[in-house]
Amino acid sequence: MGVTKAPPTEPERLEERPRRSLGSLVKATEFDTRMLGMLAALAVIWVLFHILSGGTFLTPRNLWNLSVQTTSVAIMASGMVLVIVSRNIDLSVGSMLGLIGMTMALVQVEILPDFIGLDHPLTWIVALAVGITLGALIGGFQGFIVAYIGVPSFIVTLGGLLVWRGVSFWAGARGGRSGSWAAGSWASSPAPASPPCWCTAGASGNGSSSGSAPSGPTSPSGSSAAPSSWAPSGC
Repeated sequence: MGVTKAPPTEPERLEERPRRSLGSLVKATEFDTRMLGMLAALAVIWVLFHILSGGTFLTPRNLWNLSVQTTSVAIMASGMVLVIVSRNIDLSVGSMLGLIGMTMALVQVEILPDFIGLDHPLTWIVALAVGITLGALIGGFQGFIVAYIGVPSFIVTLGGLLVWRGVSFWAGARGGRSGSWAAGSWASSPAPASPPCWCTAGASGNGSSSGSAPSGPTSPSGSSAAPSSWAPSGC
């Protein structure tokens, strides 16, 4: 008859368990160690900038400004994650940002004031809706070409980078003038040119005619010379 062994006590069970190393613990948590390196590099850069700026970089006011300025980049980067995960690329996000921002500005300042006024409480809501709709249309158009026509995303978005940037420049050159976008009259009338200051001074100063040069400072020989900036043409 064999001798039965007593079950191990709790301290003996703890001693029998293999000890895990720090690396195995990190692997068990599935934590990306590369993130630690990126955070460490970011901390070093921040401290260096803080020293070089004389202690003004890591201040609440500057950190708030940085967070506001990088909001648009963070939003675009969040959408770019989905594009990259699907093994594609989008090179036109910057041009789309400029075009959508320019369109929203023109809608808010140039178009809507002719209908509802500049200080209407719905102005920013309509401009925001126009910007979201325009971004969805441009993204859907490029996505349709990539998904259904089969054109590589690199080619499509590279063309979009050039096209949308050109459209934003064109829209900026057309807007912000005396022409009305809503009425369709985009050509602005030039402002009337003011007469040269020397002509005005000559006509209203000492009674001399507008075609004659005004008297300049007297030279040592006693003769007065006309200023070099005076031009008789156009007076």
